[in-house]
Amino acid sequence: MAVCCGCILSYLECWDNGGANCQFALLNNLPFRNEEIHFTESAQSSTTQTDSLRSIFQGEFILAIVKPFHAQRPHPEQAAAVSAVPYDVVNTAEARALAADNPLSFLHVSRPEIDLPDGTDSYADEVYAKAKTNFDQLIAAAPLLIEALPSFYLYRLRMGEQEHTRVEQTGLVACCSVDEYDQDVIRKHERTRPDKEDDRTRHILTIRAQTGPVFLTYRADKRISTLLESVTLAEPLFDFVAADSVAHTIWVVPHELNALIAEAFTVVPLLYIADGHHRAKSASRAREALQSQNSNHTGEEEYNFFQCVIFPDDQLRILPYNRVVKDLNGLTSEEFLAKLQFSFQVTENAAPEPAEHGYFSMYLDGKWYGLKLKPEATQPLSLLDRLDVSVLQDRLLAPILGIADVRTDKRIDFIGGIRGTAELERLVNEGQAAVAFSMFATSLDELMVVSDANEIMPPKSTWFEPKLRDGLLSHLI
Repeated sequence: MAVCCGCILSYLECWDNGGANCQFALLNNLPFRNEEIHFTESAQSSTTQTDSLRSIFQGEFILAIVKPFHAQRPHPEQAAAVSAVPYDVVNTAEARALAADNPLSFLHVSRPEIDLPDGTDSYADEVYAKAKTNFDQLIAAAPLLIEALPSFYLYRLRMGEQEHTRVEQTGLVACCSVDEYDQDVIRKHERTRPDKEDDRTRHILTIRAQTGPVFLTYRADKRISTLLESVTLAEPLFDFVAADSVAHTIWVVPHELNALIAEAFTVVPLLYIADGHHRAKSASRAREALQSQNSNHTGEEEYNFFQCVIFPDDQLRILPYNRVVKDLNGLTSEEFLAKLQFSFQVTENAAPEPAEHGYFSMYLDGKWYGLKLKPEATQPLSLLDRLDVSVLQDRLLAPILGIADVRTDKRIDFIGGIRGTAELERLVNEGQAAVAFSMFATSLDELMVVSDANEIMPPKSTWFEPKLRDGLLSHLI
């Protein structure tokens, strides 16, 4: 069946004449339940065609499902104290220091080993038992309440005071479908590690809650943005500035808007995981375990859904994920620079941050160098090979510095772009690294195209900032 993209969006109150700005290539890659459908720019308009489209959107066509939920949350006056950085951006020592003087910190739940003796294995049985004990205690002490009605929320993050550096993004907090994750309607771009999956799956099953949201994005839709923006005119539920100077504001969406929001997201064909691949995979594995124990499984149980915050792509910023290497693989600085010049144009006195895709800045012996792949070098052809992180890995880190697998080689470390290039200089100047590489950030377009092609990006390709907080809204399963 061939149908017109413009007709589809007209059915959904398209804001364009004839759907002129629709992305036909994207639509042609969408998954269908029952039949193959080909979208064309022009097709005859008819009652029959409209009826066919209506049937597609009523269940044959897989689209994004968003669902309100009974969130477990703190009282507003305790929100700042309860909220915590994501469990996976701090190590045990850092988590222990952050929570030391705050018995309400959600780190006592997400990183419970901080309340056990030093040296306790983070994956030991007693760690998960402590998570359950601490969660129960926090429910009583904070206290944590359960929302009376299933609700959507809006979550706004705001970072930076200067206009040119300010970041503000507002996303919908909802539950998304585990089925859609499994069926790749919710797209991935990163591999998950079994040990990290095991950890969060066990954590979810032990406390029977998803306590950290998955960070999703979608191609922005003006109608959704307008609808959600209207909610922010009301008084927020939570509004505080965390210790890292990031402002967190959350509104409860009026319940009379729930159906409108759920319907509005039926024009969103795909969702993309920006951050939180391990949380999403763990939710899927937890569902599998709970379903196997439930002889009356219906598909509507709360474990069939996982908590997400869904941001439009036009509000997000990806920061670079920079690299530092501890040694030069037995080379002197002069030998290293000489090897670079076989494949790269090397310039001295470069800016610490590359200005565009295809350029790299390198800090060595107290000096910044600029790198760019030579025109005569064999140019990468595939989408993945053209990514800056791939070029650096394939043309420099592996062949010259001997780093074959960045996931396992302990000679390389990764520095989130939020820490700036001064941190790269410090690590090299203090002798903790021999060389540092400042990257141009991967774009959201690159992330989405890779995800749509069912490809996997190289490790440590993206760094999203600011970060969502754990503990403000939890999904009980």
